[in-house]
Amino acid sequence: MTNIISVINQKGGVGKTTTVINLAASLSIMGQTNLVIDLDPQGNASTGLGVPVNNRKPGAYEVLSEKIAMADTVKSTDINGLGLVPSMVNLSEVESVVKSSESKDFILKSAIEELPSEYSAIIIDCPPGLNFLTINALAASNKVLIPLQCEFYALEGLSQILREIKKVNESLNPELILDGILLTMYDSRNKLSVQVEEDVREVMGAAVYKTIIPRNVKISEAPSHGQPVILYDSQCIGSEAYINLAAEVLGKGNFGGV
Repeated sequence: MTNIISVINQKGGVGKTTTVINLAASLSIMGQTNLVIDLDPQGNASTGLGVPVNNRKPGAYEVLSEKIAMADTVKSTDINGLGLVPSMVNLSEVESVVKSSESKDFILKSAIEELPSEYSAIIIDCPPGLNFLTINALAASNKVLIPLQCEFYALEGLSQILREIKKVNESLNPELILDGILLTMYDSRNKLSVQVEEDVREVMGAAVYKTIIPRNVKISEAPSHGQPVILYDSQCIGSEAYINLAAEVLGKGNFGGV
């Protein structure tokens, strides 16, 4: 069974795309064959995986406008076993192309179902906010991962995301479940980070991954080099954290027999 994981948060800058890139890379280094679908028109996951703008057509826009099969858009990356369906800014306009379609919320699901069954996991980078693209991602997924920055309003934003997941579960996709909440940008020297962790774990319990992603300069630098952090600096604490997350995610579900 292919696990399809949407990584979502209605806010930008919380480590969403960073988590998509580095979780997918870490899973692939562990021997998985995986696919990242960049559904964010900013295209940051595509940049972070080293796919230049001039090599992003065809991509997610063409898939969602039903012009091409998804398998024909997959680009290779520097990580063995990791492919990418890239994104460009024109993806923000795709809803206007398909708005008359009765099945518009299931276009991505149908495209994924036509892929060859070679992927252990498909990880979707959703745009900030809850829009047509995010709904397509959630309708196509069986799991959700929520990155949560260790900041003051963390729990308030989390409750809104959980309500939206519940709505999609009830109306579009009864198989959709929360895989976990990932605490990101954690600084143990900062009392607020420590307090947020305590509060989130108290409220959400086992839904919170044991792994915490720390603030780490190497994680921040890696995308500008078009690399996951594990290629940029395999020995840094950021790489170690994402390897630990990948092991934890693998332990929670059936990933290709692992």
